[in-house]
Amino acid sequence: MAASGKVAFVRLPPLPTIGEIIKLYNLRAEKQLSQNFLLDLRLTDKIIRQAGNLKNARVCEVGPGPGGLTRSILNAGAADVLVVEKDKRFIPGLELLSEAAPGRVRIVHGDILTYRMDQGFPAHIAKKWEDDPPDLHIIGNLPFSVSTPLIIKWLEQMANRSGPFAFGRTRLTLTFQKEIAERLTASTGSRQRSRLSIMAQYLSTVKSCFTIPGRAFVPKPDVDVGVVHFTPLAQPQIQQPFKLVEKLVRHVFQFRGKHCYKGLEKLFPEAERLELIEELLRSADVDPTLRPAQLSIAHIQALADAYSRLCRENSQLFDYEFREELKQKRHSHRRSDSSIKNSSIKDGIKSSSTSRGKIEDLTPTTQ
Repeated sequence: MAASGKVAFVRLPPLPTIGEIIKLYNLRAEKQLSQNFLLDLRLTDKIIRQAGNLKNARVCEVGPGPGGLTRSILNAGAADVLVVEKDKRFIPGLELLSEAAPGRVRIVHGDILTYRMDQGFPAHIAKKWEDDPPDLHIIGNLPFSVSTPLIIKWLEQMANRSGPFAFGRTRLTLTFQKEIAERLTASTGSRQRSRLSIMAQYLSTVKSCFTIPGRAFVPKPDVDVGVVHFTPLAQPQIQQPFKLVEKLVRHVFQFRGKHCYKGLEKLFPEAERLELIEELLRSADVDPTLRPAQLSIAHIQALADAYSRLCRENSQLFDYEFREELKQKRHSHRRSDSSIKNSSIKDGIKSSSTSRGKIEDLTPTTQ
């Protein structure tokens, strides 16, 4: 049934509750993996509704755990659900779910950070980037520990049209720690505006769906959780390589409480810093006294275009890292200080030897 992509809409047969599955397989949330179970199927159904129409769709679910979200995905009519789970303790419970939905659930025991999702689905489902999104969705209740590196990885793949985005503008519906969700969706000038805001919003339409109170999870996390939906843009708002944009934005926000030029100037070697930062800001027509959070996507676009031009004019500029220059300078100072110290010690020894010789010369010899 999954091979054809069409299934008769059949709800799952009666199954043990998620709570019973947890007890049956003696499952405990691992704190070091930042695991939190969502047991309320009304909430998992609500998350799935944010993804859109899943009837006959293909879905990759990230970190299904005991399978609560998986049940809601299947009940929404998904034809092919690929679950990627790193923790082998959850595999037996997922296999039980797979047996209840024959041909509709595929289980991968692996790490989503390294899993090749572009190989997980057939090539024929792909659509042109400019067309409507493919009938493929990424859905997940993400552990807090991997949520930021994972979304950065997917944003880079989105920019490069690789991984799950080799099939087209694949949509994502994900949970994040509330603070991260607020950063992803923050508008220009807001307190939550950050590097994540820019990176997500220049590549996709980012929608904050709703907040789930921490008490809905087992065990209860210290924070609430935000559900966020991403739809890749047919035309990114910045037409520069992802790594260039990421480096620029990272430098902008490293001194978020200061004027934006303080971070931007660190893009350039100290010897040329004053000249190049003036040229960058003049070319981009950006006020150097704006705070990082006040920079719009249009500001970042202008800065990225100007920085790209400077990098083309100086092939070594993009590889420059100010921390490396600072590190080398400190190392050089330490060597210089060490040389001075060693020289002083040698001079002291030499002086002492000379003094002893003079004293010996003045001492009368015994006849």
